[in-house]
Amino acid sequence: MAKKLEITLTRSLIGRPEDQRVTVKTLGLKKLHQTVVHEDNAAIRGMINKVSHLVTVKEQ
Repeated sequence: MAKKLEITLTRSLIGRPEDQRVTVKTLGLKKLHQTVVHEDNAAIRGMINKVSHLVTVKEQ
């Protein structure tokens, strides 16, 4: 079974560059403390790496 990642938005997007806002939106996050679950793959890991200062990640 493929691993899954729980991604939670923990920091605000106010004052962040547009590319970071788009990355967070692409991950499916809209509000603070919202959590989404994604499959663990290279594309998702790349997006997480780009906004790692805004999100927390927990492996399932």
